[in-house]
Formats: sequence, C-alpha cells, structure tokens
Amino acid sequence: MFSGIVEQMATVVAISQDRDNMHITLDAPMTNELKIDQSIAHNGVCLTVVNIEGSCYTVTAIGETILKSNIGDLKVGDKVNLERSMRPDALLDGHIVQGHVDTTAICTAVEEAEGSWYFTFEYKSDDITVEKGSITVNGVSLTVVNSKDNSFQVAIIPYTYDHTNFHTFKVGSRINLEFDIIGKYITKLMNRYQSK
Repeated sequence: MFSGIVEQMATVVAISQDRDNMHITLDAPMTNELKIDQSIAHNGVCLTVVNIEGSCYTVTAIGETILKSNIGDLKVGDKVNLERSMRPDALLDGHIVQGHVDTTAICTAVEEAEGSWYFTFEYKSDDITVEKGSITVNGVSLTVVNSKDNSFQVAIIPYTYDHTNFHTFKVGSRINLEFDIIGKYITKLMNRYQSK
C-alpha cells in the first residue's frame, strides 16, 4: 500500500524484453536503501525489485502491467516517480493508493495559473472522478477539480511540478490513473444494486 506522496524520481538507464516481460533498470538516489523483493511504486505501478547493482536496480513488468499502464512507453532517459510502500506507523499524507493502475489517460491541456499549473486529462473507462475527490496520476496523490464525464483537472504547485515528472508532461502525454479505492467499491455496489 502507498500514499501517493512521491519520494524521488529515478532515471531509466536500460530496458530489455523477455517474452511478454519487460525488465527496467533505474538509477535512483534511494537504491542503497532498497532490498531484493521490495515493492516500489513506479509512476503509480507497484513493481518488485529483482536486482541491485551499484546505484541502479531492476524491476520486472509483466504483460498485464504493460497493457494497463504507461510502463511500456518508458524509454532510456525517462524520469519515473518513486514511492516505497507505506509503513503502518506512517502518517497518511496523501490517500490510500494500492499501486494497481486502473487505466491510462491523455493530457489534453496544460495551463499556467499565476505560479501553479492546471493539467487536464481525458480517459476511457467506467470509473469516475468526483469534485474535490482523490485521484492518483503517475503515482501522485492529487485532488480532482473540474470533474466531468471521462475528464478532470488537477492543480499542481511548484514543488510537485519540480519534484515529480509532472514537469515532463505535455499535451498528448499518456499517464497512469488509479481511481480512489472507496469510490471504486461504491461504484461497483451501486451498479450491482441498479442491475437488480
């Protein structure tokens, strides 16, 4: 489990394919603190550390993960948001994040707003956002503004812009979304109730 509070960014240094699997090697400041078999969120996708060498570590994404997320879009040199699993005694600064990406979305607008930015995203899914509700974008816990059917905005402060890969987003960028787990359960229950 995660909180959506990005700790740092890593740089992709190597990618290799093994049948349907993709091995991704990243250079990160936190590598010396990692262990084999540790779970880390990469752009919001929970992946397991399988190898550590020097300042770099490797994770493996399976076909299902590549299909449901933007992990397959990664290239050498890309910046990736990282968050280690939340400790039971830690403060929940963001919201409950599972590291299970629901779908991807496309950035359709980036607007400067007197020192901050508004990013607009569109997605194709039955999941919903709600005004002032929680959403995870590339692993970042954020508050939804301007919620509409299959689109929403988030407001990004300078710290988040500089310390996550939001500063790399442009119109057309494909990002990972994890919808609020409580909202997903409520939606499923409502759909089940309405179908009876």
